[in-house]
Amino acid sequence: MSKRLLPLIPAGLLVQQILPSPELLTIVVAPREPWAACPACGKPSWRVHSRYDRILNDLPWQGQPVRLRVQARRFRCLQPECRRLTFAEPLADTALPAARRTGRLDDLQRHLGLAAGGEVGSRLAARLAIPVSADTLLRMARRTGAAPQPRPPVRVLAVDEWAWRRGHRYGTVLVDLERNRVADLLPDRNAESLAAWLKANPGVAVVARDRAGVYADGIRQGASDAVEVTDRWHLLRNLGDAVHAAAERHHAAARRVAREVMQQTGAPSTPPTTASARPRATGRRSAAASARRQGRFDEAARLHAAGASLSAISRQLGADRKTLRGWLCAGAMPSWQQPRRGSLLDPYRDHLERRWAEGCHNAARLWRELKELGFAGRGAIVRSWATERRGAEPHGTRAPRTAGGKPWRPPSGRRVARLLMAESRTLSQPDRTFAAKLLEEVPALAATAAAAKRLTGVLRKKSEETLADVLAVAERTHLSNFVAELRRDITAVEAALRLPWTTSPAEGQICRIKMIKRTMCGRAGFALLRARVMHAA
Repeated sequence: MSKRLLPLIPAGLLVQQILPSPELLTIVVAPREPWAACPACGKPSWRVHSRYDRILNDLPWQGQPVRLRVQARRFRCLQPECRRLTFAEPLADTALPAARRTGRLDDLQRHLGLAAGGEVGSRLAARLAIPVSADTLLRMARRTGAAPQPRPPVRVLAVDEWAWRRGHRYGTVLVDLERNRVADLLPDRNAESLAAWLKANPGVAVVARDRAGVYADGIRQGASDAVEVTDRWHLLRNLGDAVHAAAERHHAAARRVAREVMQQTGAPSTPPTTASARPRATGRRSAAASARRQGRFDEAARLHAAGASLSAISRQLGADRKTLRGWLCAGAMPSWQQPRRGSLLDPYRDHLERRWAEGCHNAARLWRELKELGFAGRGAIVRSWATERRGAEPHGTRAPRTAGGKPWRPPSGRRVARLLMAESRTLSQPDRTFAAKLLEEVPALAATAAAAKRLTGVLRKKSEETLADVLAVAERTHLSNFVAELRRDITAVEAALRLPWTTSPAEGQICRIKMIKRTMCGRAGFALLRARVMHAA
């Protein structure tokens, strides 16, 4: 048998003995070279001082864990001036000093921890016959000793923030837009950190960012020659916020117009229909089932009167004999309908009806009044009563309906801004009426909405107008503060209209960072998280 099994053991070792067992394959090996170089002076030595066994875990073989028992040696240093008298034989091609696993197994388990994490990686490693604990995998993943793979320099960079804890602590993600992969992670959201990274990685020509001033300062400090590009989605979002603020200025007019729309566009009056007159779907299904059972009972009674046996009736009707016997003995089909139980609201219905007639249709207020009278139920009971009571009112007092059949409600401030910016053909009839009346009654809001639509067309590159002309018009509306902010960053805004770069790929990478962080069950410290994100990139 050959003493050197290339597919099985690392190079530089000779097989001395193979000791198989049901759970483990132990291979006794020895170094091939008869000499070793002193690590202090570098002089080779052949004089063996002593021998010892070194145990190393290695890659599995045919589904079994493999353990190498290396018969290592200690040598005497032959250089009289050397400060070391003896030294252990190095296994540089096999394992590091004091390591308990071979280099190739260490590399495999480290990549397993980087890709799958601790607990998942540990379970997968056990199935692959290279068992290792979750904590060990995480320590190996955090280790920075492995040489990073060389990467081409970044020319187009995207900078965005990602949340350690939303609203409290943020980091920074840097994405290579030309290759769509993470260039690096920063543990904070500071201009100094970004500037230091840009100085350490020269060659960045274009930087896409949001409108945060801290990133603008960091870019100017670290890469003053780079072209800054503001993300157009953030510009459109900020424009929407500005329109919302303008609509909030005229909230009184919006409420007044909404009341007029509800009064003018209500459905034509029809005969009153109460909730009790409209059977619910559950009641209709129950009535249909009861009718089917009654029909089977009548047929069973007819066949029994004609002299048919219970077995024959059971086969013909597909009913159980015991069931038929119970029906025929009772002389009628039993009813499972339970008598209606009383409600907690019964003692207070007079008060509710009186307050409803007075115009108080607020369920929360009615519930508070009932609590003062001794009502022990929850507010959901009163809300259910109020919903049923509204359904019992005539159609003429109801709110107008949308295209989907839902009742139209007065819009909130955010929805008012959306209605003003939307195309009229995409709106329902009540929304279209409301927007037209509001713009007619508030000319300042109409001018703001028109300027915002023109600016939206420019930012979406669907208009031939120039940015300067549109900003000049918008500056004379409620968007003046927003225009002033754009002018302070006008170079980056113009670059966004001229260049194709955006921070959208960074948003996708942030979703992946969040996924990795959440799958680590609270153990995603920055060093470990950065190692896993960079490994996947």
